[in-house]
Parts: sequence; C-alpha cells; structure tokens
Amino acid sequence: MTPEESTRDQLLAALSHLGRLRPEWRLGQTLANLATAAGRLDAGSVWDLEDLEALAAARTLIGQHDQVRHELARA
Repeated sequence: MTPEESTRDQLLAALSHLGRLRPEWRLGQTLANLATAAGRLDAGSVWDLEDLEALAAARTLIGQHDQVRHELARA
C-alpha cells in the first residue's frame, strides 16, 4: 500500500467516524467543515483540500467532539 492509499484509507475511516459522531451533518457539510478546520476559508476550499490536510482536520474535529463529550460527562 502506498502512503497516499494509506492516507486515503485513514481519511475515509475518519469521515465514517465523524458521520457517526455528527449524524446531523450531511456529507457536503462534513467536507466543508473539514476544509474550514484545515484553515481553508475561500469558496473553492474543498476542491483544493489535500488528503493529509483533511485527515488532520478530521482528527481535530473528532478530538474536539471527544473533549466536549468528556467535559459534559464531568459536569
């Protein structure tokens, strides 16, 4: 497996995980949120988003969700 294939597999798994965490987000919204979390704010941001950037952004969004859930559980 090439590094690009590995990154894509990890990204698809992260997208699936995000879909379970945020079922109210449509797929397009999820992709737009990944682009925003990656710091890409222009209109074509999803188009230009690299897989590694998207994977890092997905991990950030998953981490933020887990942190909020953990904080709510402690409250």
